[in-house]
Amino acid sequence: QVQLVESGGGLVQPGESLRLSCAASGFPFRNYAMSWYRQRPGQERESVAVIASSGGYTNYAGSVKGRFTISRDNTKNSVYLQMNSLKSEDAAVYYCYVRLPTDLGPRDFWGQGTQVAVSS
Repeated sequence: QVQLVESGGGLVQPGESLRLSCAASGFPFRNYAMSWYRQRPGQERESVAVIASSGGYTNYAGSVKGRFTISRDNTKNSVYLQMNSLKSEDAAVYYCYVRLPTDLGPRDFWGQGTQVAVSS
């Protein structure tokens, strides 16, 4: 079955960095775009970054552009989010996401999330 397992969250001070990882299994990882989403307290889940299957295309939310970098390693079935210059407003639960085709139509798959806290 499809599994997405995030890791790398934690507590950092403003201006510091974190690298999130997502290990994927149960589907042909190299064939699908992958995304990172986040959900801040009291807010809707929002897209942070997306990367194409080959890694040749990426896109970012305006609030993280220039600070966050999404990447993937198709040999390790993993996607990463390098987060630099973290701000208090980046504190959230971060989720790995993929949309896959099924017999019943496209289906969204999410990881369990990893908590990022930013506080001095």
